[in-house]
Amino acid sequence: MAHLALYRAWRPQTFKDMVGQQHIVQTLQNAIRENRLSHAYLFSGPRGTGKTSAAKILAKAVNCEHGPAPEPCNECSQCERITSGSVMDVVEIDAASNRGVEEIRDIRDKVKYSPTEVRRKVYIIDEVHMLTTEAFNALLKTLEEPPGHVMFVLATTEPHKLPPTIISRCQRFDFRRVSLEEQAGRLREICAEERIQAEEEALHYIARLSDGGMRDALSLLDQISSFTGGQVSLDQAIEATGGLPSEQFSRLAIAIRDNDASKVLLEIDEMMRSGKSADKCLEQLMYYFRDLLLAQLAPDAGDSSGRIASPGELKEMTSGFSRERLFAIIDLLNRYQGEMKYAAHPQTMFEIALLKLCSDQPGVSSSSSATAQADSSVGRGELGQLKQQVASLEKRLGALASGGNAVTAMAGSPPSGQSGGSARVVSGGGAASSTPRPSTVPRAKLNAFVDAHSSAAQSLGKWPQILQRVKEERVTVHAWLVDGEPVSYDDNALLVAFRNTIHRETTERPANKGVIEGVLTSLFGQTTQLVTIMQKEWQEAVAESAGQSKVNAVGEELLLVPEDEGEEKSEPWVDEAVRLFGEQLVTIKDD
Repeated sequence: MAHLALYRAWRPQTFKDMVGQQHIVQTLQNAIRENRLSHAYLFSGPRGTGKTSAAKILAKAVNCEHGPAPEPCNECSQCERITSGSVMDVVEIDAASNRGVEEIRDIRDKVKYSPTEVRRKVYIIDEVHMLTTEAFNALLKTLEEPPGHVMFVLATTEPHKLPPTIISRCQRFDFRRVSLEEQAGRLREICAEERIQAEEEALHYIARLSDGGMRDALSLLDQISSFTGGQVSLDQAIEATGGLPSEQFSRLAIAIRDNDASKVLLEIDEMMRSGKSADKCLEQLMYYFRDLLLAQLAPDAGDSSGRIASPGELKEMTSGFSRERLFAIIDLLNRYQGEMKYAAHPQTMFEIALLKLCSDQPGVSSSSSATAQADSSVGRGELGQLKQQVASLEKRLGALASGGNAVTAMAGSPPSGQSGGSARVVSGGGAASSTPRPSTVPRAKLNAFVDAHSSAAQSLGKWPQILQRVKEERVTVHAWLVDGEPVSYDDNALLVAFRNTIHRETTERPANKGVIEGVLTSLFGQTTQLVTIMQKEWQEAVAESAGQSKVNAVGEELLLVPEDEGEEKSEPWVDEAVRLFGEQLVTIKDD
């Protein structure tokens, strides 16, 4: 027999030829023996696992001249004609190209007629999930009450796309992926029959590459044996399928472990010069690190659990990577794989992804590094703001002292980092000219937030991560929260100041607040509450706290009182216009 079209030559012709589906085979055979066949079956499972083959074998078993029998004889005219597809009463339909309602109506009109050549009409509808809604509706009544001489077998790789009303009218069988050992054993038998000389490692490589699909495994064996002239070695199998040996991934993993960027670039260059595609290399590298993680977390797992290499081969490599770093590596590679689909230069994306892995500290993910940088930048920003604030206060006190009296002085522009609500300095016996507005945050809690403001830089530095996580959870909540600014963290509570009242009130809604607090709890590692405040109210509290400890040159206590105290509160849309266009472009006119 020629080494071509191995799948057509070795496609299952009887139930005993079905590899890895013994539970389904036994159920169907028992139903045939006891004459308890259903009128409709649903075969679901991954591609290449034998769904359509099982449907044809079932059609032969119920229509065999020596049956119905648990196994078709494959020798009578009925079996041979069904195998060749020349029996009009056994109809195979590809729903991907015949998905309209007219095709299904044609079936509905013909099922009422008795079969002319065999005992039972059998309709095999492949990829049935591709049918339109109208076609499913047309099929529904026929599936519910079909004539006794008709059997339907629906096959699909995506059963979740089928309407529940269709699934409930069928007996469902879930085909599973064929294990590596079963695939390798079947390939070994075929090689012996076809006189193909194949190495055991090559057969295992083919089985891994097929991802549990026996049809894919046979197609790969056919391709490789044709390429090598019947001599199948591991190197030839890798070369013929465009794959990469696990040793090359091992060298790349060692370079990443040692943060050796030059070695990483050399390995990438070797991959590209051998004609490999960047996206395929990145995908296989991600599978390699997946196998490495599996070898570390489940050292007793079987060899069939590996996609690129068996866990047994990776035990020595596992000591060089922490669990956290492996998770971070897989996460980064998965992210870049998604971005590579739309990249104009995939190789550049591949290089950047691996160079980024080399630049990360061992055991620290890219997101953690970004957080540390954000914390550092926030700390530097806070220090700069404090220096500016102190310099501004010293300048004002000096001006008051040189003037000889401290009656009333207008403060300049607010310190950097604060917006709106300038303050004036008043002297007196320690009382402000007017009482502050009542706060929506309890006074004691607000004072605690003010005291913790300067020491909360590290916690506030997580704000970019918080916004990103909230955006991933619910983008509408992110649209309201982005108007806020984190100003303090105290007692497992994050204080966020808002410029716009509408944004704050929407964020405070229980459903929206619950999403945000869930993200905060996840990032801070403990139950964390969200507390909101208006920017003006927060700035008044900070100004008041700063003013209580300052005295002028003649010993009188100086209090910072908001300049706009007692004035009419601005409208939210005015604040929003100023925020969007700037004070220079916004003019407020009274009607």
